[in-house]
Amino acid sequence: MTENKIRVGVVGLGKMGLLHASLLNVFPEVELVALCEKSALTSRLFKKVFSGSEVHVVDDIAKFHGLDLDAIYVTTPISSHSSIIKQIYANHLARHVFTEKTLALSYNQSRELCDIVEKEGGVNMVGYMKRFSMVFGKARDILQTRELGELLGFKAYAYSSDFLGATKKSKSSASRGGALSDLGCHIIDLALWIFGRFKVRDVLSVARNGAGSETSVSFTAVNSNGLSGQFDISQSMADYRMPEFGLLAECAAGRIDVNDDRLCLTLRDGTLRKWYRHDLADCVDFSIGDPEYHRENSEFVHSVLNDRQCELSFENAAVVDYVIGEVRKRSGVQ
Repeated sequence: MTENKIRVGVVGLGKMGLLHASLLNVFPEVELVALCEKSALTSRLFKKVFSGSEVHVVDDIAKFHGLDLDAIYVTTPISSHSSIIKQIYANHLARHVFTEKTLALSYNQSRELCDIVEKEGGVNMVGYMKRFSMVFGKARDILQTRELGELLGFKAYAYSSDFLGATKKSKSSASRGGALSDLGCHIIDLALWIFGRFKVRDVLSVARNGAGSETSVSFTAVNSNGLSGQFDISQSMADYRMPEFGLLAECAAGRIDVNDDRLCLTLRDGTLRKWYRHDLADCVDFSIGDPEYHRENSEFVHSVLNDRQCELSFENAAVVDYVIGEVRKRSGVQ
């Protein structure tokens, strides 16, 4: 770390890698030092893009050695997270690590990574950016103040139409980790954040593609206080061109209905209050994608600078992988 700047490398130059690299490049506290992409075509392209700069573009993470990196972002497919993160720590390529969701392909892999970072130290974080949403944050605040009285139950959903009409032989969903890891993980994390830890109770339905990966799943859960909830997750839901995440919480004095864009609070007497993103000062200094990505990166960067652990640490993110594993186990998929 030099002059209060952290030296960062990014592994994987797909959509998420480019998004994070672009945001990090405008943070005054960050020096983007290196990019790693194994695709020869993509690597050659970015070598040309950064030919006049001091950014290193490499095709193997081992080539990060000697670059004196403080932090590395892992934005590769989920199946590669575990091996890459192990390599980072085993070869002391950086002390701090951010990885896109989910932490790993299985809970066992996640626990192994948690054990490694407990020994190695440093700041670690998983990219569940929905926690940085102004509308979901507002919903959580209202529920935690108990102004609506006792929580009675909740429903949670994550929908997209990405694989609507796809043939049973399509393996595209599997390549993204299946509906639970690709889409459902965000709403599972939000539910854990808002309602506390819970156990999977029953798997109600599962649809799979030809590769055996789930494209939709519905399950119920209950927390230690007896609060019950239902999750509906689908990658083939009509009329959801963009993914949508939502929660409905029933309380003694009313209910909350919240999604990515707005929050509705309905009291038992019929009184309705509504907030949209713009009502909640949903703005950042520089935005690529949703503002949540900027806040997420800011949290990681300032956690590194202040040597404090993130709330979305590997340890907390591993709980999502545990829930996903339990759903798959109960549905007959390990």
